[in-house]
Amino acid sequence: MQDCLFCKIAAQKIPAKIVYQDEQILAFHDINPAAPVHVLVILKRHVADLTELSSGDESLVGHIMLKLPLIAEQLGIAQDGFRVVINTKDNGGQTVHHLHYHILGGRFMQWPPG
Repeated sequence: MQDCLFCKIAAQKIPAKIVYQDEQILAFHDINPAAPVHVLVILKRHVADLTELSSGDESLVGHIMLKLPLIAEQLGIAQDGFRVVINTKDNGGQTVHHLHYHILGGRFMQWPPG
């Protein structure tokens, strides 16, 4: 998508502190961290939110789910625990309408989150 912030980051038109990338996903530090460790994992192709995924995206979703703990391990938070958050649409708290996963860690996570 032309004006999407995360599409621009995926295309490396906007700099980001990248911690992981492969053919399908890119992980980078959030510029407004909500925890000592806060990384965003995005798809390299534009998908606005969870509701836009289809059955054809099953392998992609599986790929992401298997990479999340590996990224957490790389960040040094897997052993003590971490949280993965997906905000969907405006009422779900999504501010950038490009599907992304938050990996949060480095402290105890309270519940409920908000």
